[in-house]
Amino acid sequence: MSLDINKKEVTASGVKFFIEQNGQEIARAFLYIMKNDLHNKPFGFLEDLFVDESLRGQGIGTKLLNMVIAEAKNIGCYKLVATSRHERDLVHKMYEKAGFENFGIEFKMYLNK
Repeated sequence: MSLDINKKEVTASGVKFFIEQNGQEIARAFLYIMKNDLHNKPFGFLEDLFVDESLRGQGIGTKLLNMVIAEAKNIGCYKLVATSRHERDLVHKMYEKAGFENFGIEFKMYLNK
């Protein structure tokens, strides 16, 4: 059996949230807004939530996370997806406290090393 695979371009948009201090970016988070054919509403993808190591534990990451969640809700996303490495227990706790649920494992492939 031979099946043809068709291709149709889809677009996404994004928002970068960031904090600067003395001209340096000390914290950031990216929210990407995407759609698929399964839902009428878009979904959000949280990527690269980062706080400078010297400033962690002060609630900056939580503030960024809450802003991303609020923006995704404001846009009308039906869900927000976030990923994190296994060893980042404090990040996992922050996500869970914000209402995220652990749904499984992330698989990743680096294409250009």
